[in-house]
Amino acid sequence: MLETIVVILVVLWLLGMITSYTMGGLIHILLVLAIIIVLIRVIQGRRV
Repeated sequence: MLETIVVILVVLWLLGMITSYTMGGLIHILLVLAIIIVLIRVIQGRRV
């Protein structure tokens, strides 16, 4: 489910960059949070 959210956020972010509509920067904040969560999961997955 987390991967689906990340993909949706990336698509919305790219669409916002193309159309210059960024929803007040909210989508950028969500994208950064999603990337951080994915990185944490990848790092923790390697330790197991």
